[in-house]
Amino acid sequence: MLESGLPNRAHRGKVRDTYDLGDRLLIVATDRISAADGVLPAGIPGKGEILTRLSAWWFARMSQVVPTHFIALITAENAKDVPLPLTPEYFGRSMLVRKAKRIDAECIARGYLAGSGWKEYQRSQTVCGIPLPEGLVESSRLPEPIFTPSTKADSGHDENISYDELVAFTGEEAANAMRIRTLAVYGYAAAVAQERGIIIADTKLEFGYWNEEVILIDEVLTPDSSRFWPAATYRAGGGQPSLDKQPVRDWLASTGWKDGEPFPAVPQAVIDATGDRYRQVYSMLTGEEIPG
Repeated sequence: MLESGLPNRAHRGKVRDTYDLGDRLLIVATDRISAADGVLPAGIPGKGEILTRLSAWWFARMSQVVPTHFIALITAENAKDVPLPLTPEYFGRSMLVRKAKRIDAECIARGYLAGSGWKEYQRSQTVCGIPLPEGLVESSRLPEPIFTPSTKADSGHDENISYDELVAFTGEEAANAMRIRTLAVYGYAAAVAQERGIIIADTKLEFGYWNEEVILIDEVLTPDSSRFWPAATYRAGGGQPSLDKQPVRDWLASTGWKDGEPFPAVPQAVIDATGDRYRQVYSMLTGEEIPG
C-alpha cells in the first residue's frame, strides 16, 4: 500500500496518513519508505503493518513509563470502532489514537556513537554540541544516553538544535518533559531489547499536547525511527550490521545520488533485504511472526 484512500484525511506524512475522527485520529502506516528526508519511488511490502504492530507492541508496554496517545491496534475484531469504511488491507497497519497537538520537534536519544553523531565527534569531539570524552571510536557505547533534539520538517531536512533552542521554541516545561520522557523511553526500551538480543543505538520520538500534558505520539521504536544492531555481533570500532533500513541508505549512497535530484529506481534486492530486516527485528523483539 503506497497510498491510503479513506475519507477525511487530515495529514499525509512520508510514511503515515492521518485521518481525523473528532477527538481521535486513525493513523495508517503505508509501505512507503523514506531516505535522505524524501520518499523513494518504491515500497517495502508489508512494512506498514510491521511498523504499526511493533509500535502497538511497544505502546502497550510503555503505559507505566510515559503517557502516550495509543488506544488500539485496528484489526477485523475492532474495526467497527472506527467510523470509516475499512477494508481488510487496513487491518494491522492502522492505529486508533488520542488526538494530540503535535510539538514540531524531533526528540532523539543516543546511546551509541553512530551515524551523524560519529561524524561530528570526529570533527569536534561533540555530538549535537554535547562534549564527549576523548578516545571513543565508531559505535562506542556512550558513558550515558544523551538527548539531542532537532527540528521537525515534513519536507526537506531536519536540523539539530540545542536544548536551549528547544526551550526557546517550546518553553521550559515542555522541553524538560520531552527530555526526561525521551530518555526514560530509551532506557526502558534498551533494556527490553538487550534481553532479546538487540542493541538500540539510538531512537527518534515525537510528542504532543493532550489535555495540557506532553505525551508520546506517532510511532515508537520501529526500524524506521531507530537504529537496531544485533547484540551478538556488536564490536565497537566500526560500523555494525543493522536491523533497520540501512540497506536503503547504503544503496542510495552507492548510486552517487545528490540532494535535490530525483531518486533512482530502487532495486528489488534492496527492497527484499530491507523487508527481511524489518521482519527479523519484529520477530526478535515480540517473539512472534507477522500474521499471514
